[in-house]
Amino acid sequence: MSNNLILNRLFTIAAFRNLIEYSDSSLYSSIINKYINQSIIETNQDAITQIYNYLRHQYRNQYFYKNTILNKLLLGVHSINTSTALTEIPIAKSKADFVLINGKAVVYEIKTELDNLERLESQISNYYKAFNHVCVLTCDSYASTLTHHFKDSPIGIYVLSSQETIQKLKEPSEYNDFLDPSVMFKILNKPEYEDILMEYYKELPTVSQVKYYSECKKLFMNIEPKKSYQLFLKTLKSRNMISNKQNFASVPYELKSLVYFSQYNDSDYENLNKFLSTKNGGMT
Repeated sequence: MSNNLILNRLFTIAAFRNLIEYSDSSLYSSIINKYINQSIIETNQDAITQIYNYLRHQYRNQYFYKNTILNKLLLGVHSINTSTALTEIPIAKSKADFVLINGKAVVYEIKTELDNLERLESQISNYYKAFNHVCVLTCDSYASTLTHHFKDSPIGIYVLSSQETIQKLKEPSEYNDFLDPSVMFKILNKPEYEDILMEYYKELPTVSQVKYYSECKKLFMNIEPKKSYQLFLKTLKSRNMISNKQNFASVPYELKSLVYFSQYNDSDYENLNKFLSTKNGGMT
């Protein structure tokens, strides 16, 4: 299994941008030469499809799970017009794999066939400091264990089946007891927390730069908890909005998650389309 780790590196924002923008193809060529029968592919899009099929059948990694959630839930059940997905959000000492925000926010902690469950308890505890709906998306082999372990908790359990359907085993329920405004505040960047303070207080603190952050944090924490959470979600929902929906609609299924979280501009889409339509050159 460890021999497949090279596949994790391809489906990252930095690696794929290097590939389509700078033709940095050493990683890509290595993967094609190792995993693909080049006699049956013509373009880079064919190659990407074949690489993704290998993930689908042999190596369902984090990217495969994230891409499936984005396609099935954000694009399938919801809409990019009304919902927002976030990834790798730092929460306390953890990072949330996937957060889907529409009327509410749901954290999806991914536990694939390639993962263990050692840190799951601490991860979930941290997520509840910033969000009030948390669930685990996992594989068939962990489903029974997790459903039993969390049967009396508000945590939801979903399974990504071998047929690529997302099956709900346990609905997540709202849980607000651990929400911590100081943790939420740390997730926000400066323009975001300033927007919240302006909306609520109609002004920003007039203090020295040295004291500015701590004063903003204090003001945020003084907002009534239910209201601060509402403003927090509203602000996060404004992240990652797709500016060119027509271009995004044409992105292949296999790359939807990668492109969505990369926030492509028109030039990026042009580079992507050029790359995908180019005749494959995997041999080096």
